Amino acid sequence: MGVLSVAVVILSGGLDSSTAAYWAHSQGYGVHCLTFKYGQRAQREVEAARQIAGSLGVPHKVVDLASLEDIYRGATSLVDQTLEVSKEFTPNLIVPFRNGVFLSVAVAYADSIGANTVIYGAHGDDEPFYPDCREEFYRAFQEAARLGTGRELEVFSPWRGLGKADIVARALELGVPLEKTWSCYLEGPIHCGVCESCVNRRKAFQAAGVADPTEYASG
Repeated sequence: MGVLSVAVVILSGGLDSSTAAYWAHSQGYGVHCLTFKYGQRAQREVEAARQIAGSLGVPHKVVDLASLEDIYRGATSLVDQTLEVSKEFTPNLIVPFRNGVFLSVAVAYADSIGANTVIYGAHGDDEPFYPDCREEFYRAFQEAARLGTGRELEVFSPWRGLGKADIVARALELGVPLEKTWSCYLEGPIHCGVCESCVNRRKAFQAAGVADPTEYASG
């Protein structure tokens, strides 16, 4: 398949973004992956992203935004290690405007390399809880990106309206090495198994009716 166009994919190393990268590659995009260090607890996800990009054989940049740790201190337990990471959704699991920050950098990168598409892994299960995962957000962001670059850039998620179990099913179809992906909010040699993200990962595999290759420390 020839290259459809060049796409910048925001790749966290998690299940959703990794499958988005594989999806973009399968659609014929020339994929360039971006991963961010923003002071997150789970630095392991950066290595997972490197492995996923490597398995696709595509360019991959890691952008160091670690100074955001000072901005997010006190706001989110995913960065501030003095706050407890909850086992179910609470507002302190939200990293304020994280996707907006990442998309801004991705648009700048896309413009610099002549890409006309920016893709990230937001999905339907997150939309009720995370405003920057909603379609109205990324459509508005697309308009801002077009105004700010003077180019007809497209910003979207292929998982609009889909749940995490649907993404697991797509990942299997696309051959995503799911054992290499990282979802846990905590840093460790294996997934903790009890944080909200690990629980959602478990539920997605169960709902999809497929074996979960993830090793969990608990549960």
